[in-house]
Amino acid sequence: MRLGIIGAGDLGVQLAHLARKIGQYEPVAFYDDTRQPGSLVSGIAVAGGLDAFGQAGTNTSFDALVIAIGYRHLALRQRVFERLRGRFRFATLIDPQAIIDPTCTVGEGAVVYPGCVLDMNAAVGCNALLNVGCVVAHDSSVGPGCFLSPAVKLAGFVRLGESVSLGIGTIVIDNVTIATGVRTGAGAVVTRDIDEPGLYVGVPAVWKKAVDRI
Repeated sequence: MRLGIIGAGDLGVQLAHLARKIGQYEPVAFYDDTRQPGSLVSGIAVAGGLDAFGQAGTNTSFDALVIAIGYRHLALRQRVFERLRGRFRFATLIDPQAIIDPTCTVGEGAVVYPGCVLDMNAAVGCNALLNVGCVVAHDSSVGPGCFLSPAVKLAGFVRLGESVSLGIGTIVIDNVTIATGVRTGAGAVVTRDIDEPGLYVGVPAVWKKAVDRI
């Protein structure tokens, strides 16, 4: 099936590679407001920007979409998904080298990289992304639009809100809830609930500063 990718940066190139590796989709077009229509990125044509989805015939150029907007713009990532959801099909990309328990649920448009482990009753929301080597232990949930950097580890009964960004190597102990819009720095260890958005760093993780939700 033909895959359209929203975002032609490094993440978009990675998702094109992942789609081809899985074998179910063939990337045929990028959509990116910062790229010149007709230009090539990793051999794939840029078909236009986000305004292309308001034009007649857009839905005939691909069979499914995936969003490659990264952790710096998670609010935008989720807005785009909600705007297009229902009008277009979203691909769920799961690397064959990920370990997914049969009791898990993975939402529409989610991406799971190689080496990830989803344990019993884990749930990954729509449009979330789990980078290389993430672990989501039993009965934990990753909210819609979340972005987990490589080697993030969630213990059991963890709850992530919408558009949470966890930096590389972040660890979250069991029975912790993290609110919508929270970000953590590299190597943070979250040992208690986080109720307010912002950037949290350190061991244990503490509030560092407010962050814009772009």
